[in-house]
Amino acid sequence: MRRILIYGVAGSGKSTLAARVGERLGLPYHSIDDLTWKPGWVARSEPEQRDLVRDLLAGDTWVIDNGYAMWVDLVLERADLVVGLDLPRRVSWLRLLRRSLSRIVHRTPICNGNYETWRNTFFARDALLYLHVKSFSRKRARLRRWHADPALPETVLLRSPAEVERWFAALPETGRS
Repeated sequence: MRRILIYGVAGSGKSTLAARVGERLGLPYHSIDDLTWKPGWVARSEPEQRDLVRDLLAGDTWVIDNGYAMWVDLVLERADLVVGLDLPRRVSWLRLLRRSLSRIVHRTPICNGNYETWRNTFFARDALLYLHVKSFSRKRARLRRWHADPALPETVLLRSPAEVERWFAALPETGRS
């Protein structure tokens, strides 16, 4: 396991788990949101994202978090392992709600200095909580297809926070001290 993709919907814990896995295994963790978004919530173009991701994936070791499909083909070509966070909708949605509220209230910068706001979290056409609901079934189905396809990298499906913690606890401690 030298190239690991942590995949799931917003609020499933992808970034948190990816950072923990990277630390535990001594692998560099790369936040994909930092590659996707420029300041001011300006999305990078698809070609620009694909180039940045391709460059990142050229490395021998990495852990990334991803919920996007735009360039997941590139990741699946290089990953040794996919960890799918297939948590119940209510778990990831409530986590997303709590996280977003905390970030709004505390003005916590994320993704290249961007901030979550009441508008982009709750009220915009592409509001984060709405996108979670809209994409949940599609992403769950994608994870389950990957898990069933022997031609793809090994895919581990974790279906509860307890399963995530058991899986993580079983990883070897080879990381930085």
